[in-house]
Parts: sequence; C-alpha cells; structure tokens
Amino acid sequence: MQELDARGLLCPLPVLKARKRLLGMQTGEALVVLADDPMAAIDMPHFCAEAGHDLLEQQPRDGALRFVIRRG
Repeated sequence: MQELDARGLLCPLPVLKARKRLLGMQTGEALVVLADDPMAAIDMPHFCAEAGHDLLEQQPRDGALRFVIRRG
C-alpha cells in the first residue's frame, strides 16, 4: 500500500497528486492519502467516483482526513 501525504496542500492539488500516483499503480492496488484541506472531503470522493476508483475509507486522522483508495 502506497501513501501520499498531501497535508498543507489546497484542493485541487491533493486530488491531482492522487490521480498522478494512481496512474502509476496496478489495478486493485491501494493508495492512502492524507489531506487537511476541508474541501478534500468533497473532492476526493467525487474524483474516485468519476475516475472509477473505489473509496474504501474516509476517516479523520491526526487533524487530517485519511482516504484509502483502491485503483479501479
């Protein structure tokens, strides 16, 4: 499982960085994204739905949101 720390970045940068990282991964692999921009709570699920990825988890973690995305 790969991890992307996008804390300190404003949307859409966390989504764009997640998209780039996911493109280099195999179908079924998981990516953990940490983001502290409140808009990520809206943007990340929308991105996953549009791009065909599975959002497995969205939980608060240490002042940020932790997303677990399985590449579709």
